Amino acid sequence: MKRTILTKIIDSLRYAAEWFSETPERALEQAYNAALQIKAIEDEYFGGKKIVADSADYTDSEMSYFRAELQKNLNITKGRLAEFRASNSVIGISNYNQTPAKAEIVDASVNNGNVYSPESRDKSAIILEKLKFIDRVISKYTTIESQKSQPEKSLALVAIAKNQSSDSEKLSSPISNEQLYLSTPNSDSKADTISDKTGVLPRSIFKTINRLQRELDPQSEEEVVKKFRKSKAKTAISLRFLLILIIAPLLTYQLSKLFVVGPLVDNFRTENELDIFINRDLEEEALSELTRFKERLEFENLIFEAPKFSPEQIEEQLKEKAKEIAKESRHQSADAIKNIFSDLLSLVAFAVVIFMSRREIAVLKSFIDELVYGLSDSAKAFIIILFTDVFVGFHSPHGWEVLLENVSRHLGLPENRDFIFLFIATFPVILDTVFKYWIFRYLNRISPSAVATYRNMNE
Repeated sequence: MKRTILTKIIDSLRYAAEWFSETPERALEQAYNAALQIKAIEDEYFGGKKIVADSADYTDSEMSYFRAELQKNLNITKGRLAEFRASNSVIGISNYNQTPAKAEIVDASVNNGNVYSPESRDKSAIILEKLKFIDRVISKYTTIESQKSQPEKSLALVAIAKNQSSDSEKLSSPISNEQLYLSTPNSDSKADTISDKTGVLPRSIFKTINRLQRELDPQSEEEVVKKFRKSKAKTAISLRFLLILIIAPLLTYQLSKLFVVGPLVDNFRTENELDIFINRDLEEEALSELTRFKERLEFENLIFEAPKFSPEQIEEQLKEKAKEIAKESRHQSADAIKNIFSDLLSLVAFAVVIFMSRREIAVLKSFIDELVYGLSDSAKAFIIILFTDVFVGFHSPHGWEVLLENVSRHLGLPENRDFIFLFIATFPVILDTVFKYWIFRYLNRISPSAVATYRNMNE
């Protein structure tokens, strides 16, 4: 029994040692595959160039997808390279502690004049080729973090090269050691000189020449038609998705209220006849209505010379009116309970539509971006002022008060005036801060002229 346990322990240790000895090769293979993914995206979608917006004509949503794939593969590559270096250094030290049989083989190879066997030399060459390929691919993106902190389309008067990096960034780069180790004078990767970064002529001239080439291209009409069809399909998908977002929750609300929630609530309410009012406000409204009805009957008796109703008739009419008010109150209470469950089901339907339509959401986002940012500066300023005045303006508290009262009545909740006033005192302020932050953080960077127009119109 002890021998069996000892054998299992030895096998486990041997398996762990073999797994750890394969860690450098496994980590390098994963980094190499991630670099291959980046290279495949460059070759297939960007003509072998760097994955940036200037290399190809893609929408913002498509570029965000490519950036996400690039960042994911870069993280995998850098992480696996760090794992390769750490594990390779440890295994390199442990290779001195070899078994006698292995030591004899090494001594024999040294005596023959060969420090490494042909297999080890081939393996080293493969490792160096993979490292060289990985460095050549990810060296273009060593300053990806600094590029993300700046907008792709700079509003500066002087064009700033995106591939410039400081000396500290170069020293802190995770692949700098590998580049120093593998760099040779005849390396395939070309170093960017200052003239390559700045350029002899302005970029606008080259963009103008490229535009003229596209216009003179015989296939330019096909590209225009293709872009028009793409824009048409995007508009159709966006409008259809907006209709689905509106119709699906409303349809779910009505159908669930009529055929699912309604019958269940009605069946439960019929068994509890005394449960008429769902809250105190509804009861006070019923009492107030009955009091007004009684006062109206007494007033009609007083304005005529002869009494129009006898006390017995007044009592009978009050009973009939009380039954009518109780029936109406019971219906309102049941309707409020139905609304709660139907609203929950409609929210579930809305969440399902959102979860199942990620592609449509990306298309809708791109469509809204093109629609909003395609407006003129005065139109943008007009829409911003309209929204801010409606939701956070001087007269907005009255609208919020009416909205909250209707929501409370819809859900059968008592109208808590303290909560309503506290909400009006805090939420519009938060919303106004969000509007101002959005204008300062995003709109001021994308369209500063629209911000200037907004300030002039607001003054």
